[in-house]
Amino acid sequence: MNSDIWQKQDSNKPLFEDLIWSKPSTKMTAGKLLIIGGNSNGFTSPAICYTKSLQAGAGTVKVLMPQVLQKIVGKTLEDAEFAPNNNSGSFSKQAISAFLDLANWSDGVLLAGDFSNNSETATLLETFLEKYSGQITFYGDAVDLALNNPHAVLNRINTLLVLDFSKLQKLFINSRFARPLKSTMNLDSYIETVSEYTKRFKPIILSEFNGNIVVSEQGKVITTKTEPEISLYPAKAAVWWMQHPSKSLPAIASAIVN
Repeated sequence: MNSDIWQKQDSNKPLFEDLIWSKPSTKMTAGKLLIIGGNSNGFTSPAICYTKSLQAGAGTVKVLMPQVLQKIVGKTLEDAEFAPNNNSGSFSKQAISAFLDLANWSDGVLLAGDFSNNSETATLLETFLEKYSGQITFYGDAVDLALNNPHAVLNRINTLLVLDFSKLQKLFINSRFARPLKSTMNLDSYIETVSEYTKRFKPIILSEFNGNIVVSEQGKVITTKTEPEISLYPAKAAVWWMQHPSKSLPAIASAIVN
């Protein structure tokens, strides 16, 4: 495949060393990240993303969770904020003010998951997407919003989807993309198909396939043969993208090897 479309990165040799050397080194310049997620039955994903985003070099991180979790995490997570929840323990529609206030404070938002399968929360997230135009990284069950209502997400710029093969395959189906993803594909065919998808739709895609982490934007693809566990990357990708907003694809690819 044309090298203008597909670049291969070695896990021990980054393609974009200039980004690594220019990474912000002070809290004031390293960006403000908002992580949103959790429900009364779980908050593991936002908690892990909080730790990993600080390790990745974010300057300031806040975590927004449902009010019901305040008694559980309020004293142990000093950077936590809380917003109204419904009777199911998930974010209610009244949380939109907190979502927007903190998102506008931030330089980027990570929807970290553990939202639960709640229709009111799904409506809240759709409203948030309509009203907020900044960077949003989707991970975990936040990706289900894209699966269930593809065009609410797929026509949005400033969007990064971090998802495993099975969810990406379902996204292709639900968005009625002409070329299917198959687990039996070779890497070349996978890259070609994902490239065509990101030419058609606006979000950046971070996925895994056959021992590679694959990042694609506007038809261009960078692969890194490395640990393919997708959960390692949403916080790192969100931080690096936030810190280099005009170089999204190189920044997210650099996050994979740092």
